[in-house]
Order: sequence, then C-alpha cells, then structure tokens
Amino acid sequence: MQRRVRHRWGPAVVVTAAFVTAAGSQGAAVALPGKPPAVGREFSSSFEAGDPAPDWLNTVDTAKGGGKRASGVDGGYSTGIPGNVDDHITEVRASAENTGGGEVKENLIDGEPGTKWLAFEDTGWVEFDFDKPVNITRYALTSANDFDGRDPKDWTLKGSTDGKDWKTLDTRAGEKFSERFQTRTFDLAEPAQYQHFRLDVTKNNGASGILQLAEVQFSTGGDGDPVPQDMLTLVDRGPSGSPTAKSGAGYTGKRALRYAGRHTAQGRAYSYNKVFDVNVKVLPDTQLSYRVYPSMADGDRDYDATNVAVDLAFTDGTYLSGLGATDQHGFTLSPQGQGAAKTLYVNQWNNVASRIGSVAAGKTIDRVLLAYDSPTGPAKFRGWLDDVVIKEAPQEKPKAHLSDYALTTRGTNSSGSFSRGNNFPATALPHGFNFWTPVTNASSQSWLYEYAHANNDDNLPTLQAFGASHEPSPWMGDRQTFQIMPSAAGTPDTGRTARALAFRHENETARPYYYGVRFENGLTAEMAPTDHAAALRFTYPGDDASVIFDNVTNQGGLTLDTAHGVVTGYSDVKSGLSTGATRLFVYGVFDKPVTSGSATGVTGSVRLDAGKDRTVTLRLATSLIGIDQAKDNLRQEIPDGTSFDAVKAAAQRSWDKLLGKIEVQGATPDQLTTLYSNLYRLYLYPNSGSEKVDGKDLYASPFSPASGQSTPTQTGAKIVDGKVYVNNGFWDTYRTTWPAYSLLTPGQAGEMVDGFVQQYKDGGWTARWSSPGYADLMTGTSSDVAFADAYVKGVSMDAKTAYEAAVKNATVVPTSSGVGRKGMATSPFLGYTSTATGEGLSWAMEGYVNDYGIAKMGEALYKKTGEKHYKEESEYFLNRAQDYVKLFDSRIGFFQGRTTQGDWRLDPSKYDPRVWGYDYTETNGWGYAFTAPQDSRGLANLYGGQKGLADKLDTYFATPETAGPEFVGSYGGVIHEMTEARDVRMGQYGHSNQPAHHVLYMYDAAGQPAKAQAKVREVLSRLYVGSEIGQGYLGDEDNGEQSAWYVFSALGFYPLVMGSGEYAIGSPLFTKATVHLENGRDLVIKAPKNSARNVYVQGVRFDGKAWNSTSLPHSLLAKGGTLEFDMGPRPSSWGTGKSAAPESVTTGNKVPSPRSDVLKGDGPLFDDTSATETTVTSVDLPVSGKVKAVQYTLTSPADRTKAPTGWTLQASTDGKTWKTVDKRSGESFAWNKQTRPFTIASPSMYEQYRLVLDSTSTLAEVELLA
Repeated sequence: MQRRVRHRWGPAVVVTAAFVTAAGSQGAAVALPGKPPAVGREFSSSFEAGDPAPDWLNTVDTAKGGGKRASGVDGGYSTGIPGNVDDHITEVRASAENTGGGEVKENLIDGEPGTKWLAFEDTGWVEFDFDKPVNITRYALTSANDFDGRDPKDWTLKGSTDGKDWKTLDTRAGEKFSERFQTRTFDLAEPAQYQHFRLDVTKNNGASGILQLAEVQFSTGGDGDPVPQDMLTLVDRGPSGSPTAKSGAGYTGKRALRYAGRHTAQGRAYSYNKVFDVNVKVLPDTQLSYRVYPSMADGDRDYDATNVAVDLAFTDGTYLSGLGATDQHGFTLSPQGQGAAKTLYVNQWNNVASRIGSVAAGKTIDRVLLAYDSPTGPAKFRGWLDDVVIKEAPQEKPKAHLSDYALTTRGTNSSGSFSRGNNFPATALPHGFNFWTPVTNASSQSWLYEYAHANNDDNLPTLQAFGASHEPSPWMGDRQTFQIMPSAAGTPDTGRTARALAFRHENETARPYYYGVRFENGLTAEMAPTDHAAALRFTYPGDDASVIFDNVTNQGGLTLDTAHGVVTGYSDVKSGLSTGATRLFVYGVFDKPVTSGSATGVTGSVRLDAGKDRTVTLRLATSLIGIDQAKDNLRQEIPDGTSFDAVKAAAQRSWDKLLGKIEVQGATPDQLTTLYSNLYRLYLYPNSGSEKVDGKDLYASPFSPASGQSTPTQTGAKIVDGKVYVNNGFWDTYRTTWPAYSLLTPGQAGEMVDGFVQQYKDGGWTARWSSPGYADLMTGTSSDVAFADAYVKGVSMDAKTAYEAAVKNATVVPTSSGVGRKGMATSPFLGYTSTATGEGLSWAMEGYVNDYGIAKMGEALYKKTGEKHYKEESEYFLNRAQDYVKLFDSRIGFFQGRTTQGDWRLDPSKYDPRVWGYDYTETNGWGYAFTAPQDSRGLANLYGGQKGLADKLDTYFATPETAGPEFVGSYGGVIHEMTEARDVRMGQYGHSNQPAHHVLYMYDAAGQPAKAQAKVREVLSRLYVGSEIGQGYLGDEDNGEQSAWYVFSALGFYPLVMGSGEYAIGSPLFTKATVHLENGRDLVIKAPKNSARNVYVQGVRFDGKAWNSTSLPHSLLAKGGTLEFDMGPRPSSWGTGKSAAPESVTTGNKVPSPRSDVLKGDGPLFDDTSATETTVTSVDLPVSGKVKAVQYTLTSPADRTKAPTGWTLQASTDGKTWKTVDKRSGESFAWNKQTRPFTIASPSMYEQYRLVLDSTSTLAEVELLA
C-alpha cells in the first residue's frame, strides 16, 4: 500500500472554509488541532499539480466488517512480453510522424498492435525516456498492418544516461517480419541500465519513402517479480495510442489516474479502491461527473475495463453504487451497470455525469472510490480516470431557442482511425452556399477541426484559422477555401503553428447560427453566417489588432486595399475528390481603419486601429462567379451598416424555424441536444451552388467543361441558368435523409431534387457523389430511389426529368467512371454485376433497390400521364428488382459474387461471411445478408420463411464483429469501419456504417417486431452519446444520414422500403412528439407510458382506430393526425399478424423467380454484353422449346443514330405461320448503349421468335424475357 498525506478538501473546498485558523504572535496562520474541517459542497481534481492529490494509491477500501472490498482481483496487469516496463516511459520523441493520420510515436508504447507509428521517410529514429534508469535485457518490435516493405530491416538500439551521449547496445541487419502484427524479441548481449533509449532504423524493407512500426517493448527480462495483491490505482501520464485523444495525457492536463489489474476468478470479481478522503455535503442539486478511458488490453477484443465507475462512500456507511443512482443516459451508475450499458467506448475518453442529489441528498461523502466489478472472468483490464468533480448543478431550464440545443462540435472528437461522426463545427444557414468553421489544422484538406487529438503540449486545443469551407466529408476533402486568423501580436507571424492560439472547450460556443471562442490570451473571435457570406468579429485584449489571411495551399491570390479596408482574393484549393470544383472568389470589408498591410501570393496580413472597444468586424462574401459577384453577394446579404448581432439573430431565426418542425416531451437535456443537433446535421447538407445575379439564379458549372480560363477576378467556368445543389453522397443519404426531407420539408425537398436533376440537365448525369461534380466513389446510383421515393410521397418536382435521369443511370453504359452504374456493359443481361467489377455484388444489390424505386416512380407516372413507356419500364424494373436471388448462394446461405460465366467467386469451403471487402462495400457477407428491403418476403423465403429470416437475424446479432486482422479481406488491413463496427457491440450489426441501418427493422418483415423495438431503443440509448465532449455518433455521420436515422427512429417509424411510400414501425423514444407539417397540420405521436423499460409496443392507434400492421403509409401521416403507441415492458403479439409485415414485391411463400433472357445463341446480339454490336435487317431469336415471352429488350449501339426506329416482333408455333406479337414505329434511343424494354401485350407460348426491322439497323443486344 502507498499512502500520501491525508486531506479532506481540495482548492474548491478551501473556499468554503477548510481550516479553522488562529493568529500566532508573528501573525502566522496555524491549524488548530482536534477541530474537524468544515463540510464542503464541492470537490474536484484532474490529478494535476495544484489539484488535490490522491490520498491513497493502490489501496482497497475497507468493508464494514474490516475486510477488503475486493475479491478475485489483483494488480498483476501486464502487457506484451514478460518483464515489459513500457509503463515507466514518460516521453517519446521521433524523427517524424504522421500526425494527420493519427500514426504518431506514442502508438509505439500503447500496447495496441492495431495502431502504429509511421514516418514518410526511408529511415527514422525514436527516443524513449523512462522515469528512472531501467535494467533492460531484451526488447521487442511488432510489425504494423499494411505492407511489409515499410518494416524496419536494419537498426541500432542505443542507451544513454543523459539523453545526449549514446552507447550502442544492439545492432541488427537483414531482419524480416514474416507476417503482420508479428512480435519479435531481441536479446541484448548483456543487460543495459539506462534512463534513455534510442531505436535508430537505418534501412527499411524496401518501400520508398515510408517506415512504420506498431510496438516497441523494453523488458527487464523476467516475470518473476511478485504480483501486487490489489488492483492498481496510481497517477501517471495518461493513455497513449488513442485514435481520438492526445497521447500521453489526461483528458484535461498531463496526468490521469490509472487503474489496472487482473480478474482472476471465473465468475464475479471486484475491487473498490479508495482514492480521495473528502468531506462533502450532498445537496438536492449535487452532481458527480468524471471522465473515464477504458483500454482494450493487448488487442484482446474484450470490454472488461468498461466495468468501472466512480463510487462514493458516505459517512453513514452507505455507498452510491447501492443507492440506484443513474448517469445522464439513465443507466445505473455502478461498475456492472456501466459495463452492461455499453456506453463506455474503449481507447477513448468518455464523459459520465450523475445527479446524485436525487438519491443521496443530505448525506455526506467521506471517500471517493474507483471501482471495478465484473460478473465474469478471467480477464485483465486497464484504464484511466480524470476530471473528478462533485458540485452543485441546478436543473437545466428549457432553452428559449431550439437552435441553442444544437452543438456543432458533435462528431468532431474523431480521426481517420476511429470516427465519432467525423464532422467539423460548421456554422451556416440551412443548405447554405458556404460553411464557416474554426480550423485546428490550417494545412489540412480533410480533418479541419480535431476536438482533442491534435492538442498542444499543454493538452489544450489550438486554432490556426477560421475558414470558409465546402467540405462534405473529410474523406472527400475540402475545396474552395479561404482562411482568416486574428492576431494580438505586434508583428503577426503568418506561420500556421506560430499564429495558433490555445483555447478551452468550455470557452467555446458552437451553434448552427454562431461560433465564438475566447482564447487563452484573451482574444475573442466570433462568426455568424448568411448564405454566401459571413460576419466575423474579433475583440482584442490590447491595442495590437491584426488579421492574417491565407489558404490551405498556395493556390490562390490576395489583394489588400488598405486605404478602403477591402480584401479581395481567389482560391483554387480542391482535394483530389473535389471533381469539377471551380475557382472561389472573396470580397471583404473591415469596419475599422486598416493602418498597414502586405500580401505575398495568397498569404497576407493587415493591422487595424480597433478603437476604444478593441473590436473589429469583417464582412466577407464569396462567389464562384467572380469578385464583382462576391461584392454584390455582400450587398445583398450583409449591406453596409448591418451589425454582427443582426446577422447572428437572422441566422438563429432560420435555424429556429427549421428545428421547430419537431417538438418533443419526455426528453432529457441530453436527448434534446441529440435530437436538435441531428436536425442541424440533417439540414446542413446538401448545399446550394447558385447565386443571384440581377435577380436571376445562376451558377458556375462543375459538370460541364469550362468555357474559358479563370482570371483573378472572374471564373472561366460555364455559367448556367438555374438552381443547383451539391455535396451529397447518395449511397449514404438515400436511406434516411431524403425521406426525412420529404416528410418534414417537402417543398424544400422538391427544390433540392430539381437542383440535383439540374446536374443531369447540365452535364448529362446526376452525380453518385456530388463533391461538387461527378466524384468516382461508392456503389449505386442511389439518387434514383431517393427521388423516386420523394415523388411517390407527393413531393412536387420535375418528375419526368428526374425519372429520365434515373432511367439513364439504370440502362446506359456510362461514358466515364464518375457517373452511372459500373458493370453496365453486362449487368442488365446477366441480371447481376459480375466480379469483373470491383465490389460487384454491392453494385448489384444497390442496383436492385434503385430499380425498385424506378419501378414505383414509373408506375406513378403512368397513372398520372397514361404514357405507355412508363408502364413498360415499371414492369421491367420491378422484375429486375427481384434479381437479387441470382446472387444468393444456397450452399453457404449468403449472397456472394459471380463471374460473367456464372461461377461463384468462392467455393463454400473457402467462404467466410466475416471477411471484409471483395464483393462487399465497407462490410462483409453478413453486411449484405439483408439488403433486399424492397422484397423482404422474398428474402425471407430464401432463408426458409419468416422464421428463417428471424433466425438469420438472430445469428447476425449473436455473431461478434472482432475487427480481427484475419478478416481484413481485400482491404489489406483493419479499416476504421471494422473497428467501429466492433465497438457497436451488437454482433455483426455495424450501426457505424450505412449498410446496416435498415436491418433492425427487418424483424418487422420476419414477424417478430418486438425484437426490432428492443434493438432500436438500444441503439437510440447508447450509440449517440458523448455530445458534450465532441462525440455523439459511432461512425461517420455522412451528410445527415446517421442523424436522420435517429430522428425517424425516435419518432417511432423508419423508411425501410424506399420507393414504396411506406414506413416500418419501431419504438418511439419520447412520450410525445409533434411534427409540424408543411401543410399546416400536425402529426402528433403519443406514447404516454413510454420509458426506458417500456420499449415494447402493445398496440397502435391512428386517430383512435386500431392499427395492426407494422407498415405505415406516408399518405396517412402527411395528412396529420394522432399516432398513439401503447407501450409496455414485455414483448406483445402486436404486429405479428399474417398481413402485418412491411410492403414487399413478393407476397407468398415462394422464392422469387424473376423473368430472365431465354435467348441462347452465338453472335453479338446474344453474348450478354453491349460491347459488341452488329447490323441486321431481321434476326431469328434462338429459343429452346416453347417460351411465353412477356417482355423483350433492345440495346442501341455505340452510335445510337444507327439504332432501329421501327420493327416487328413475330412468333410462331411451327416455323411456318408467323404472328405479330408486337409492332413499334417512331421509336428512338436517347443514348448510346441504352437498353430499352418493350412489353408484349398478349403473351402466349411459342416455339420460335424473330425480330424484323423496318430498315437495316445496328443493335448491340437483344433479350427475350420469359
């Protein structure tokens, strides 16, 4: 046991009279003996110098009977090789590191082989400082993921007593790691006792300009040291290797309390260690809060370290863990309660808060404990505790503005290695032209703002700029940027690191309509947005007032008119995936005199006379058309004389109006933050790309070739009439965001659909990933089903053109890789996208979903217009939507890829559904086991019926995702989506990525809706936590998609079958929610008995009438009314009836048997590809036996003008007498290599068919569908 001087108070307690003092003869204050300290009301410690230090280290609390409050736990935690002493390393230095990718030097000692140090050099060195000299006898190196060419091959290990003079201890040459994550141990010739060690890698294994290593371990040589008998609780430098936190630091400051031990028992084991001796009175509003970092030990892929909580011992002998206290999410605040809640994420900091006054008011806290208590073992565990605070926290009053619930920093506590949203704190108008954001790394075109990962040496975040941004996602990168940074330095340094200013998140206000921060040096910076402009206000601590301008790269120009206080410039910044991005122009005006200024290239600065109030406001506007248009945009949106506060208030009104579409009752403050922050993210994207020029909407086209060269004042892009929208990845957003727009803001939804269809009118295609143009990324042309779903729900749009664009996606071989569907030369004829296309199965499965949407839109257009082609195409696409059965391998019970010859990609003996990649986009075979929501009954029949589907779902949720290196598949290494899916902790269900989002609701189709209800509520309760520390999501948020999932599921229904106009019922989160519909009516959702226990639907009524189906039509909800849920604590039979399942193409018990091509012959017309073609006058169609053809398709050649315009399809039973079964004239093909379907009005059985053209023409393919 280790003891320190006891105390009962920290600095916060001293304020409340910690000591009773008396004046001595010399006037010194002396503590009177025998007098107990006064009871305080507060206590806090972050384990830093000056904070209350622990009164006990490594010490178990004493039970009432005098024994230890511990059983089955000791302090024998160890990691890595025997004798590992890496825990004693206090500092790491390296020659270089990949800070932006999180591949930093501290990862070498984090005990996690899955993380690594990476340097973009052939050679490199790393130095390690220990807290005292250590006697090293051996060391170990662990290879990292990815490519072995990056491994060290030659190196020297050196030791030093002072960190300056080095002695060589070991030299190796020609070494090789035979596999990834391999640990190799190297013995020293003789023991070496030093405090500093240096690994100097002089040669890598062949890679050019890159070196990597996962772990370095130092060992004293043995494991014979006695095992500490108690769980360890001691202060150290904090965790290393977190993908989101600063390495080697606490959450706050540089220190944290480490807990570690071994759970040696098979069953329950526990240890309640005492840490602080306090004397704090609990009042009704007293709150306990702390930050905790459970580590996943040694890649064991377990979560034992999450069975931890701060406990409080009261003077009356009771403990907080026994009083039923709950945290801010409603989960029990005890070690086992926190572990069971699964809200503590490993390898990152978590915030825990509890209003302990509700259960302990009137009691006095005697000791603060840190407790581990787990129901099962054995295991080893380790983690850290920081920022323990006990203080009064009055209940939060309702906010006057809904926009003040929204936190724009949610999702920013992320990195490329682990996403809690991967957002940045954009302040903007809904669907605005620009984002305005604080920037922690002004050199980055991807991660603009890191909440904590890039903190400075004092573990404080710093800002390097405030920027105009157009970034849709860090993976897509930023474009069209412009950066501003205030400086209080006399002569400002424009260097990004030099000018960076530190701040604390508690001094930051991040809202949709406003961002403000007070830096540690006293300078305050604020931003408020308009559509194309912003007001920026800087308040300086003294007379020195400067503003710095620059850009992410030097691609741009800057002009300073100091006489008039005007700044103008242009920016050509764009990431590699910013396809079609054009030049950005800026025009800004200061409200205070500019006394001097200079600029070189795109970088410059001005000094200003800030006046008595030391405040400067910059009104800054942007344009993609030119400088004059930027100036006019400023005139339109922030004219002369407009105050900063007026801009801020107008922006707030815009957000308040939008967020007010939904009002709820029965929500906690955290749930309100989550709901309205999610609505903010939903309406942040997509973004307008148009500008008002003389009252007319125009835009600089990213879809068409430029019409000229850009100049410093004017774009060379083609200027096009109309409104256009950009910034959307439809593979993500079609699932939830577009149906949310259709429900909440159908008018705006229609404008945005037309804005994306404008892309088709301009450039010939609607983007798959608009960033802003045609980015070649992700699978599926999912705008097809997104817009079709909006249309069938009554959204007003240019429906014919939207439909036309979708049909082009689905029937035409694209002219470039960034548009249309891949594999189109063969997929319409095979019925699937083959393995010749990367991720072909995913392309196919997404295609079937989109084909269903086109079919339903065509059906609706036929009903409205009576035009025959809509009906024919609808029938064709509905048939194609069932082709998913062609990719179901009944031998393995999963979907897998097929070659063009029809062979399965893998033999059953080699298939493992847990392997990622190959056929599957960002998932594995499990991830695509349920991707046929358009035909859930048909899918169920593939699995043996509804019970078979339910059993498959049960297995899916019971099969853990381990993110193991053995399952990386075609990715070559563990990708962030794998790690995030693991930490969802719901089996294979990766809520962290979009392919999983509908799967919970498939239980409705399986006839077991109660399981959907329970799992939906689990996701709502624990996968959107951490808003207060920049978290809030698990996985990438993706343009509002994760947010819209929450919004729908919290309301109690979800758009499972996109294109059907129906929703699937889940379990509502609130006791009452009111949706204020655009038609002036209200949709009121009531669940008066709702609670954390009552998650199961017992019955549903709409406007008082019983509703027994799990499917709800949009047409019903859109009229307004009252949807009432009767909730209870146990599953019920509601929604299990024969006809209660969601809409499905298949309605019976048979596996779908979609029509397919029956023509089997030689030649270009029957070879299942449009890559070949032939010129003919008539064609005998090769069928075998009697065939009842229902439809046929013709595919135009590479030159569509050579395709036929008229023809006759004839059939015969004997080859002598021919009957016309279909005749066409005046036909045309709109595009090259387009496949068009035609319906046979009266199909019958025939043995022979032939196609007779009106004139000699060219075709690429002919199909006869039967």
